[in-house]
Amino acid sequence: MNDLIESAWQLLEKSIISYQGRPVGTLAACNSEDTGLNYDQCFTRDFAVSAIAFLLRGQTDIVRNFLCTTLELQSCQKQMDCFTPGQGLMPASFKITCDEGEEGLGADFGERAIARVAPVDSGFWWLLILRAYVKASDDLDLARKPEFQKGIKLILDLCLTARFAMLPTLLVPDGSFTIDRRMGVYGHPLDVQTLFYLALRSAKELLAPEDDYIEVVNLRLGHLTYHLRTYYWLDFARLNEIYHYKVEQFGKDANNKFNIYPDTIPDWLSTWIPDTGGYLAGNLGPARIDFRWFAQGNLMAILGSLASEEQAQGIMNLIEQRSSDLLGQMPLKMCFPALKGRDWQVLTGSDAKNIPWSYHNSGSWPFLLWELAGAAIKTGHEELAQRAVEIAIQRLPQQDWPEYYDGQEGRLVGKEARKFQTWTIAGFLAAQELLENPQKVEIVCFAEDTGVKACST
Repeated sequence: MNDLIESAWQLLEKSIISYQGRPVGTLAACNSEDTGLNYDQCFTRDFAVSAIAFLLRGQTDIVRNFLCTTLELQSCQKQMDCFTPGQGLMPASFKITCDEGEEGLGADFGERAIARVAPVDSGFWWLLILRAYVKASDDLDLARKPEFQKGIKLILDLCLTARFAMLPTLLVPDGSFTIDRRMGVYGHPLDVQTLFYLALRSAKELLAPEDDYIEVVNLRLGHLTYHLRTYYWLDFARLNEIYHYKVEQFGKDANNKFNIYPDTIPDWLSTWIPDTGGYLAGNLGPARIDFRWFAQGNLMAILGSLASEEQAQGIMNLIEQRSSDLLGQMPLKMCFPALKGRDWQVLTGSDAKNIPWSYHNSGSWPFLLWELAGAAIKTGHEELAQRAVEIAIQRLPQQDWPEYYDGQEGRLVGKEARKFQTWTIAGFLAAQELLENPQKVEIVCFAEDTGVKACST
């Protein structure tokens, strides 16, 4: 086991990139046989997993350097040009460039990405990395520097100011976060709302105590907490309530506030949802609930105390009782179940990479192991996470640390998976470190915010 851990660390360190003599990030993948499109870049969301692994091991310098480097790349100018990154946006990725022997940084804000999707979550991950760095290093002085305080506020301005929606959740385009392909998660997807919540919690801790932004953040946190815990939550009692909804209701006293039609409840759900478990639904909008289970949104909701204690236990109970579906033979399903048939054609645009049980369409992604480990420790379900890590140990090293796995049980290496995927390696290492040293979970966890009252108006 020690040899395996040491070998994995060597691979993670091999992925490190340096700028002006300082380590500033990690490549998305480090396979010399197949460079593959943009896998030679450092992605903000991918590095978040590497950052957690480094911080849990006490290696803080690379994380500090990453934070400083990406802050320099943040879009800071107010723009009216639709082809220019909005003020406050953090880059989706960056790479080291070389022009006539001089090093530089090339940032991508989505304008070169596949399908040109905007990185809605990049600023959220940056705030989470900064908060984790401060927790691990006690270096609050970095976050309190004027340039960092300005960067935090620019991200908040981007999320909290002028908009069309009159809900506490964040309206985003399709494919603008970890699931960066068309998958029917447009509008108000759970993953983005959870990361938004954690980013607000991070900002609240990092801003100077007397800052005026804290009052605004507290207000939004209260509304967001109520909205997600109330309207996104699904258990058997809630499913029964939806099943008996009356529709076409008008006014503030309407019970069915989003005009959900009971006939939209999928056939698989009534037998799949257990009596003693539940989860936060994938999406919510006018006349629709996305009843799919999404791993990252639910696990991060536990880590951030967005889910109540009762809901957090319900989520972990569901994972345990449906482990054959969600863990299978390679943890962890990004979402469940897969879109198939006509749904796959319409919602993914017949995406050949997102065929059923592949890639983002219910493929298995081992980078999620660290989130599962953190959530399991926080809720007292360590055995579940240990079992998931043991499953991964049997295959990840032998199969060169693939990006993702295919198949209903996750038995097949992903058809287009890159080998030596950095966040696969980092997610495993972070999970292992958390299980060996559960007291370190405070680096990635938030306690219940007793200073915020969950309220609807």
